Amino acid sequence: MKRALGAVFGIILACGLSGCSVAAPNAGHEAVWMEKPLFFGHGGVDQTPVMAGREYGAITSEAIDVDMLPQRVDMEFDDMMTKSGVPVSFHVVAQFKITDPVALVSKFGADRFNDDKGNLTGWGFWNRNIDQPLRTAVRDSVKQRDMQEMAISQTAADAVGKEVSAAAIQIVQQLGLPIVFTPGGINVGRVNPPDAIKNQRIETAAQEQRAITEQQTKLAEDQRKAAEQSRAGADNAYREAMQLTPDQFLQLERIKMQRDVCAHGSACTFFIGGGVTPVREVGGK
Repeated sequence: MKRALGAVFGIILACGLSGCSVAAPNAGHEAVWMEKPLFFGHGGVDQTPVMAGREYGAITSEAIDVDMLPQRVDMEFDDMMTKSGVPVSFHVVAQFKITDPVALVSKFGADRFNDDKGNLTGWGFWNRNIDQPLRTAVRDSVKQRDMQEMAISQTAADAVGKEVSAAAIQIVQQLGLPIVFTPGGINVGRVNPPDAIKNQRIETAAQEQRAITEQQTKLAEDQRKAAEQSRAGADNAYREAMQLTPDQFLQLERIKMQRDVCAHGSACTFFIGGGVTPVREVGGK
């Protein structure tokens, strides 16, 4: 035990005195040694990556950190022309995962871009090898569809995503890039037509809603008209069945009205004679 501790202490002391390089990748990361001999030997990429933990190397060696977790690349498309000649704008998200950090570093490089806060914003190998061919695949797919189809139907956007995913996989295989796209790796976001088209669609929707409202209003009026006609037909059929003249029927209806008025517990006084109407006393007095 003491010998082991002494050996570890000796390594640490030696590295401290000579300036060893240290590879200490975090969980989900791997480090690749880029060996650069100072005097003798041959440099190059060490074929054995460093897993999560800590490993020491020569002072002239460089430990390149590679993020093995799923990565995301955002692509903006402005004024992309459709089959109907109307440009649209949309957002595409590509998700992938690195499979072989050693092959990536040795053949394509693992340089990456970070924002001011140190967050990963892009990979050099993506910009050099995939970005432009993938944008061309997106453009070719969108050109096959009308603006209405792209802007309204999510099915069309999903179809574009599938076509672009197939093209991206083919690009990666042809180049031998050590990455794989995650399931549903390339998705097309909401498609936005020009403002003029959006305003026209809003106005069209408003006109269609007004037409629906007017149609519903007419339907209600027609139903009320039919009800009144049915009521009038029933009243006339009753008058004829009772063998009443129109004047007699009106007098009967007046009596029914007077009865309804006086049926609420209030005192009513009737005057028998021509041209008189019932008088309802306020407060029952």
